[in-house]
Amino acid sequence: MENKNIGFAVTGSFCTLNKVLPYIEMLVKSGNNVFPIISYAAASYDTRFTKAEKVKEDLKRLTNNKLITTIVEAEPIGPKSYLDILIIAPCTGNTLAKLNSSIIDTPVLMAAKAHLRNGKPLVIAMASNDGLAGNAKNIGELLNKKNIYFVPFTQDDSVKKCFSLVADFNLIIPTLELALDGKQLQPVLISSYTKNNN
Repeated sequence: MENKNIGFAVTGSFCTLNKVLPYIEMLVKSGNNVFPIISYAAASYDTRFTKAEKVKEDLKRLTNNKLITTIVEAEPIGPKSYLDILIIAPCTGNTLAKLNSSIIDTPVLMAAKAHLRNGKPLVIAMASNDGLAGNAKNIGELLNKKNIYFVPFTQDDSVKKCFSLVADFNLIIPTLELALDGKQLQPVLISSYTKNNN
């Protein structure tokens, strides 16, 4: 995968934010132009996992592009149609639910709406504690929508967090490659959580 304009949007799944950064670096090193987009939560909150300023600095450093931090900055993705593909990774349950309900109140959601209006692929790498509870309906409906693809996902801790679903981030790039051809990487539901995600 090379010579593509890729939107890479991150949301406030704080425990997984740092786990997606290596895949941004891989995409850039492969010759792609990556445009970073951040949700209000990911841009604002310091947690025990990471600091908001560090996340923003890492995104700018890895991509060498201006960070999209507002709805106004994300809106031109539609009329300018400059992305070949957009990925939301990690995608929280909150963002997932709003995307399915067409609620556009963050830069990430505006980027997704603007990009989808051009009939181009949107990839979701989920990280949701209620994927098998309140968000199960939204996942099912999004799986059935045109131009939306999922990075294959699994239960990350079926004993302690039985409703939680997390994408296998190791499959981000293969999912992007197939989505550009209009295909969903299979199987979508996977049974094991690979080492690099832990």
